[in-house]
Amino acid sequence: MSEEQIGPPPPGTNPDPDLGPDPDGTGSPIGRRLILGMVGLGAAGLLAAPFLPRGVETALGAAADKDPTGLTGLLPNGGGFRYYSVASSVPERGPENYRLTVDGLVERPAAYDLDALRRLPQTRVVRDVQCVTGWRVPGTSFEGVPVSMLLDAAGVRPQARAIRFSCFDGAYTESLTLPQARRDDVMVALRMRDEPLGHSHGGPARLYVAPMYFYKSAKWLSGITVTDKVEPGYWERLGYDVDAWVGRSNGRDDAPTV
Repeated sequence: MSEEQIGPPPPGTNPDPDLGPDPDGTGSPIGRRLILGMVGLGAAGLLAAPFLPRGVETALGAAADKDPTGLTGLLPNGGGFRYYSVASSVPERGPENYRLTVDGLVERPAAYDLDALRRLPQTRVVRDVQCVTGWRVPGTSFEGVPVSMLLDAAGVRPQARAIRFSCFDGAYTESLTLPQARRDDVMVALRMRDEPLGHSHGGPARLYVAPMYFYKSAKWLSGITVTDKVEPGYWERLGYDVDAWVGRSNGRDDAPTV
């Protein structure tokens, strides 16, 4: 949890916001074969990372999606990311079944499929990705549709003050104030590192909030709801800062990403 939080993490949660929750507060029993297998996979990752960073990263991402132990997040990979969700499993979605809704305090609610999002004007941002637990991935590019563009198309009502973001994992939510959501470096990301956003990175579309800690960049984005007040998201309800500016929140002093 963040350094600001007093006491141990709440029961049933993992102290790393990029890790999924421990369903019963103690974790599943881990057998000797599984541990040895993970150690072997870690050694393979160390050997292969200099040569096949994207391949190792993709393999670990796929393994993490089916790993109830959380051990895959401790393994090295060439990309520097760690792969977890707050749900036990997340179904994959693609052009045939992905939808992003924009609703709430708007004049024109809308629903976008993946092709419709891809046809909209795109923006590209290159920043460091900073996790509140300390790991950092420098110079990472994201491309997608500015959230402000979707808000303008929907027609935000005068009483609107904030945005609630929901995800098709069925569990994760996030929030931003309306001015934060309208920043040029806040987007519905469709591409990362010049490739389509993969499932393990929250694809086919995720929220990307460049100047904030990465827990604000909700994966598997499915809903943008305009509200009259900020509604704390998944990790904020467990003690994280609602405003998660890198270097100015959660008791950390990381270098800002802007």
